[in-house]
Amino acid sequence: MPRQEQRTPASGGATRSETMAGETIGFVGTGRMGGPMAGRLMDAGYSLCVYDTQSEATNPLVARGARLAKSPAEVASSADIVLASLPTPDIVKTVTLGPDGIIAGNRASIVIDLSTSGPGAAKLIAEGFKSRNLTLVDAPVSGGIKGAVNGTLAVMVSCPKDTYETVQPILKHFGKLFYTGDKPGTAQTAKLANNLMAAAALVITSEAVAMGVKGGVDAKVLIDIINVSSGRNSASEDKFPRAVLPGTFDFGFTTGLSYKDVRLCIDEAEAMGVPMVCGSVVRQMLAITNAKYGASSDFTSIAKVLEEWAGVEMRG
Repeated sequence: MPRQEQRTPASGGATRSETMAGETIGFVGTGRMGGPMAGRLMDAGYSLCVYDTQSEATNPLVARGARLAKSPAEVASSADIVLASLPTPDIVKTVTLGPDGIIAGNRASIVIDLSTSGPGAAKLIAEGFKSRNLTLVDAPVSGGIKGAVNGTLAVMVSCPKDTYETVQPILKHFGKLFYTGDKPGTAQTAKLANNLMAAAALVITSEAVAMGVKGGVDAKVLIDIINVSSGRNSASEDKFPRAVLPGTFDFGFTTGLSYKDVRLCIDEAEAMGVPMVCGSVVRQMLAITNAKYGASSDFTSIAKVLEEWAGVEMRG
């Protein structure tokens, strides 16, 4: 490993030279999203120290030469920069601040949270890190598994500006970066707003197409019409053609995670005094889908709920 430069206290972490390919980076949570992102870092020449509670999630990376750690603390004792991609705020808090979490490591100085954990959790973690001189980079991503594999994610980032300069060489391997400011949680706010709109588009498109099919319009023809008209949206352009019209319902994002994201969004908005009238309806639709098909179902199963209610199938 190349000789590391002396850290400057103002940077809150590693110098730019420490993020060059060949440097060891820690990665906690190498599942459906984290695994492809970790793989892209290995493709770029970084060495990884990885941890996940599920061995099948780390096996492909270990087979490529990644070092397997026994805990998040061990990961944070093996690298200056640790990334985390985790499913829920509670898990993020445990992994970062728990007794065997990243905070218990003795080397890391920057922690990049790629999870969707909400601004409240980001602020709590950033505050908890202060006693150990750890800097949180709040960096939720959007674009799904396909984006993680192809490096086409939207990466929303909030952290001190000098830390952002340090982590850019790493994050650029995941997709396009959007710097939202230096306050913990602003990137999370942007991510929740996006995920609410994505779920809302799926709900309203399901309702519209169900009505169309009930009225005698072919589902694919209606989607084609919508996609060259004013109603086009992410669901009509991507989710319906890929997962609803074929009847596969396998877009790659679970109902449970979408429900979690929308609940977080509504809760945070209400705490800010922002009314979420439409958002509350979207949350309810996800609650129904979650109860009927389970948290592990694909969130395009929202369309199946509408199919049952309307007595139609949206195929084509």
